[in-house]
Amino acid sequence: MGDMPSAKRPASPFTPLDFQLVLLRRMADHNPGLVEEARRELGVSIAGMREANKRWQAMLHSPRARAAASRYRSILGEPESTAARRIGDLDCEAWLWPLPLWPDLRFEVLLAPNGAVWNEWLVRAPGAPSPSLKTLDDLTPWSCTVDEAARAFAPARPLEGTAPTRWGLAFTAPDGQGVRRQVAAEFTWGLLQRVAVAD
Repeated sequence: MGDMPSAKRPASPFTPLDFQLVLLRRMADHNPGLVEEARRELGVSIAGMREANKRWQAMLHSPRARAAASRYRSILGEPESTAARRIGDLDCEAWLWPLPLWPDLRFEVLLAPNGAVWNEWLVRAPGAPSPSLKTLDDLTPWSCTVDEAARAFAPARPLEGTAPTRWGLAFTAPDGQGVRRQVAAEFTWGLLQRVAVAD
């Protein structure tokens, strides 16, 4: 008697762990060493990270794709906190979720009044100590978020990101000898990845 055809298993849900792997995958281009350490901390193989990213891309491009706000709720659950936020002339609502890999950060989604997601990135958790950013030496990978660098080295000018999840800032910062240098900093999902210093 032949084997009965096996029923197709339903796709497993996309979890907060999977989502952290997606964030890491985008950071691997700049900081493979840090990403490797984080991946091991999460107990996931390289193949597991690739699979999570593949499923994320399929979710984004599916004809039945959810709206971004409901997608984050389905993956991360109810936000840890919500708050009204005004950015320029735009009234937003900020949703914040904790991610175990970065306990001092929160994943923030900013929603416009019509419910559309206006921005999505990592920010410092409310009440968590901010990093001390005074010189170029303090600008190490994963040390700060976009808004922290912009405040520490104001005035900072936004730069065009090289991908939808990337942001850039141009500003001046003192080096170890106190000489002010022109800097271009690149962020992925809101977290500092690398700094280029003009000669």
